[in-house]
Amino acid sequence: MDARLDYFGNGVGAKVLRHINSAGKALSDSGLPHATQELVKIRASQINGCGFCTDMHTKDAAHAGETAARLNLVAAWREATVFTEAERAALELTEQGTRIADAAGGVTDEVWANAAKYYDEDQLAALISLIAVINAYNRINVINRQPAGAYQPGQFG
Repeated sequence: MDARLDYFGNGVGAKVLRHINSAGKALSDSGLPHATQELVKIRASQINGCGFCTDMHTKDAAHAGETAARLNLVAAWREATVFTEAERAALELTEQGTRIADAAGGVTDEVWANAAKYYDEDQLAALISLIAVINAYNRINVINRQPAGAYQPGQFG
């Protein structure tokens, strides 16, 4: 399978990615725990069917020390006992924020209040922004049919 176009090598695509990458850098430097950030990226990528991002973020998380059990259970986090309550709140917010068009009200007040129990305002701003950024990456890669499987941790860093 080949990508529809060389988005990374295209002048316009590369320029857009530089801006999205800058936003991603600001988020990686935020107070939101790194493990939570990777879980959010993985879950949104699974929902969006983005193989490229799922490959990247599961490999990056494993490289950073995340366990295979937790990585294997992200898609079934509700039934899994390996996530903290804070991570579960972030995953629920991620799901509702990613599936925003599927519900008339978007993110429910209950899901927001649960996330706000575990994260301060800066972390919530980072969480909202991270959900938006990973969804942007997912859409670019899914539309472009970016192949998955060859990513190596740190490849873009």
